[in-house]
Amino acid sequence: MTAGYDADVIRSARSLLFVPGNRPGRFPKAMAAQPDIVILDLEDAVAADEKATAREHIAEWFAAGRPGMVRINAADTPWHEADLELIRRHRVPVMLAKAESVEQIRHITDLAPGVSIIPLIETAAAVAAVGKLCTVEGVVRLAFGSIDFANQIGVDPDDRDALLLHRSMLVLGSAAAGLPAPIDGVTTSLTDSDAVTGDFTYARRLGMGAKLCIHPAQVAAVHAAATTTEADVQWAQKVIRSFDAANGSAAAVDGQMIDVPVVERARHILATAADR
Repeated sequence: MTAGYDADVIRSARSLLFVPGNRPGRFPKAMAAQPDIVILDLEDAVAADEKATAREHIAEWFAAGRPGMVRINAADTPWHEADLELIRRHRVPVMLAKAESVEQIRHITDLAPGVSIIPLIETAAAVAAVGKLCTVEGVVRLAFGSIDFANQIGVDPDDRDALLLHRSMLVLGSAAAGLPAPIDGVTTSLTDSDAVTGDFTYARRLGMGAKLCIHPAQVAAVHAAATTTEADVQWAQKVIRSFDAANGSAAAVDGQMIDVPVVERARHILATAADR
């Protein structure tokens, strides 16, 4: 298995699990939880005096051909350039902490052309720049750093109303740029699967398509919440059959009008179900 992840895997991922870069013994455990993406973390999970050691552990992991993405430290930190050297050498996907500007992302692609980048949107400046960040070469998806963002603007990160606008801005910017649905932030309750399910179900209703995880126990809950229900599949199949029977004209299913946009939604549901 080659190091890193293909861009298509990142675009379709439902779960992205963080594991501290200074805890190499946890790397295989993170993989065993079967998230779609494992993120080897060099930022918040690693103390300043352990950054270099964490970088070495991650380099060894990639040198063995194992998969992973790396969350690197923000551009204004003293560890950023050393983190970028790791990315340059191993050509693995990168999540940029506290991404705020086009220039920060272009600096990564200048040093490591072709790598996939996820800007982590966790500051007011980043939310304000979402439209621009979505269009930079190398960006394959956005992620919402809801905890840090909520702290900056002075709201409770669990207050869904307080962050509704900002989540929606990521959804809108991603859709306008042709990017996949963005990745929602973490649920801080480590093993409460109901909390994870509730948070991700809500985020999906807004148009988000994946979730950051901070404990292996959260992964299964995310995947369950992302699963297309049998009722949705049956509805979609009925829509397609009715539309085909009407030879492409508007039709009715269960008293509701069925036209091209509704049919496209039905096809998306069936395609998503088939992929899982």
